[in-house]
Amino acid sequence: MAELLPQELRILVAVAETGGFTAAAGRLGLTQSAVSHAVRGIETKVGAVLFERGRSGASPTAAGERAVGHARRILRMYEVLAQEARAAGRAGPQGGAAEGVLRIAAFRSAALHLLPPALERLTARHPGIRPEVRVVRELGAGTAGEVLAGRADLALATLGGGPDETAPGLLTGVLRQEAYALVHPAGHPDPKALPLLDWDENCGSYTRDWWRSQDWIPRATVKAEDDAMVLTMVGRGLGMAIMPELSLREAGDAVEITGLGPRGPVRQVGYVTTPESAATVAVRALIRELRSEKA
Repeated sequence: MAELLPQELRILVAVAETGGFTAAAGRLGLTQSAVSHAVRGIETKVGAVLFERGRSGASPTAAGERAVGHARRILRMYEVLAQEARAAGRAGPQGGAAEGVLRIAAFRSAALHLLPPALERLTARHPGIRPEVRVVRELGAGTAGEVLAGRADLALATLGGGPDETAPGLLTGVLRQEAYALVHPAGHPDPKALPLLDWDENCGSYTRDWWRSQDWIPRATVKAEDDAMVLTMVGRGLGMAIMPELSLREAGDAVEITGLGPRGPVRQVGYVTTPESAATVAVRALIRELRSEKA
């Protein structure tokens, strides 16, 4: 297959992100016909249709989604190459501190409680790093999907439950294992009799299997937007919930936390990245700081 040029990769990404050839042309300073011609040439090189064309624009096919993800990741490596070369050149043979943007995707409670201390230490050691953190819901592709799509260099994810975290070309590592607990209004005489509160991101497949085996747990009658809302509703006496440790760091005096015993459910929280990103100074440094974080 003929090699794709960097400009062709930029065109792929622009068409996917803007939803059409005309909008992509405007972003890149090209004509619509030049973009259309380039996409046809790219598809010929790749040997697959990458975009569905229609009156409303262009949307990536399954092959296109994969190609655009690779394109973003390759373009990102061009950026990192320049950043790391400049840093090493300034520092001489010993190498230098990392610099440039570090793109991170994380689910809400990880972004609130795991990332800040790690980023504080990271930027103290590498003042040239500029973290960009996006909070992504752990639904569908979740945070791991951001790495696969080339929109993040590293993601904090709940491991063991998502299809994309084990996709070919991704690396994962466990940072912590945390137990779930029963959360209920403080002082309630019979919390297990309360309605169950839940939110869509809660639990992986293992935890759901555990739930189904517990005859005292009713079906959720109330769904909240996120774990913070669940805690607030529990504190107001509206029900009980089963939540992981990270979510419970925001628990106040209005709620009480009861362990579920040694056979209760647990979840693994870890990082997801790519082999090429894992080789960069910035991502290696962030993983070190995350691993040094006390549970």
